[in-house]
Amino acid sequence: MWGADERMVAISRPSIETLERFLAECTEEGLSYGAVGLSELSPVGFTVDRERTVLGRGPAVFAKACHCLRSWQHFSLPWVILHPPAPAIVPGTTVVVVVRYLGLWWLNACRVVRVISDEPEKWGFAYGTLWAHAESGEESFLVQIEPPDGIVTYSVRAVARPRALVARVGYPFTRALQARFRRDSAAVMRRAVAGGV
Repeated sequence: MWGADERMVAISRPSIETLERFLAECTEEGLSYGAVGLSELSPVGFTVDRERTVLGRGPAVFAKACHCLRSWQHFSLPWVILHPPAPAIVPGTTVVVVVRYLGLWWLNACRVVRVISDEPEKWGFAYGTLWAHAESGEESFLVQIEPPDGIVTYSVRAVARPRALVARVGYPFTRALQARFRRDSAAVMRRAVAGGV
């Protein structure tokens, strides 16, 4: 449909069996872009977007924020389904992100490509799009505690371009949906962290 793989669109909420089948079919797919690490770059032909929000202050807030990110709470949105619900955050893990938009359910396959844990004051990960995804690119999710004042932040950085025809034709709508995800994800992280500290 509209240049998208027919597996990627459903007219009703996809069942667990449908999601499992889609996940199994996508597990062997390659990334739909070049080298891993795209989310750290600003390459020509890709749009770079970033959302950053303050979650609070201090080590307890940072620990809670890391927990929330590790358990994918930043995807706890009423119009998004993550399958499996709490996948392992290790390179090679494939996930399905289902988005309800324009009365349809859009299935998109991504793969965790790296974990950001080389410094004690930050933790996060990035995933990249597979061929069964309307976009092509990489997105990173990061929590960080910033010395010396201990401010804890959550950041989303996306580097992407439309891949499927439906994403190219509906680019203004796609951009609005991407911005909504970043805003909603930041809001749910603020609530999740505030509720447990």
